[in-house]
Amino acid sequence: MKKLEIIQSKILSSEKAANEVLQWRFRSKTIVFTNGVFDLLHRGHVTYLSQAADLGDVLVVGINSDLSAKKLNKGANRPIQDEQSRALIAASLHFVTAVVIFDEETPAELIKIVQPDVLVKGGDWKPEQIAGYDTVINHGGKVLTIDFVPGYSTTALEQKIRNGK
Repeated sequence: MKKLEIIQSKILSSEKAANEVLQWRFRSKTIVFTNGVFDLLHRGHVTYLSQAADLGDVLVVGINSDLSAKKLNKGANRPIQDEQSRALIAASLHFVTAVVIFDEETPAELIKIVQPDVLVKGGDWKPEQIAGYDTVINHGGKVLTIDFVPGYSTTALEQKIRNGK
């Protein structure tokens, strides 16, 4: 299998993710889940995702679809990259096990499918506010936050590109 095909094989439908979860559970793997738009993947994203991956054996990344991302009101021109590009770039990270694109405003339904042992979001969230908190806590999992790397954001990067600096 060629490298691009290997990366593409990590992008799963929610149905395929459900099947993979059964296999991971059978092998007693600790499943970590996080989500985001991940529009222009930058150092902050890579650091965050690698730290999330360190919390278990399997890292599943939920990617907001283009429609879902627009509902988040991150700006008129967002997302900058289409959902398939964002998913492929996230899947190319060696520590990301699977990527699932979701259409809903939050990944709550996807979290019900994945049933992660660890649910992770950025440090700007209180654990109780994170979509899927109840699902994860009710099955004995943990909900954690990871601090952002200061100075890195897609919004700042977009401004830098637009200003030519």
